[in-house]
Amino acid sequence: MRALALSVVVAAALGACSSEPKYEFEPGVCYFVATPDGEPPRLQKMAENVAQIELCAAELEQMRLRFLRMGGSNQEVAGAYQGRFIFVDREGVKFGKSLTGSRFFAMARTGDGRLAIPGAIQRDETGRPIAIAAPPPETK
Repeated sequence: MRALALSVVVAAALGACSSEPKYEFEPGVCYFVATPDGEPPRLQKMAENVAQIELCAAELEQMRLRFLRMGGSNQEVAGAYQGRFIFVDREGVKFGKSLTGSRFFAMARTGDGRLAIPGAIQRDETGRPIAIAAPPPETK
């Protein structure tokens, strides 16, 4: 009985420590996480009818590149899709269950800057990614 009471107190304390706001997610909607100065992060709808989280990450990557081309200096863009958070930066794409928690590395940059699943990237002997082109057509 005492162990049950202790576990309830610990769970309540852990729940109270979380200062991250709760968000409402719509199915199939890709969000950009806006972080205004001095305010809590908020979600802004970017695209609807998005089929999967990787496509939402592609939308965020396009936005990140547009900002950089216009002279911006922010290398990281955050977004959300169906309860998961997406972080796109110069290294690749990471997913997480919260804005401040751990992140799972989902897509890495190839040698030419494209995004790919990490296991699909070929690397040289130093570990750097190599851009692989299709083999040239055979000539007769």
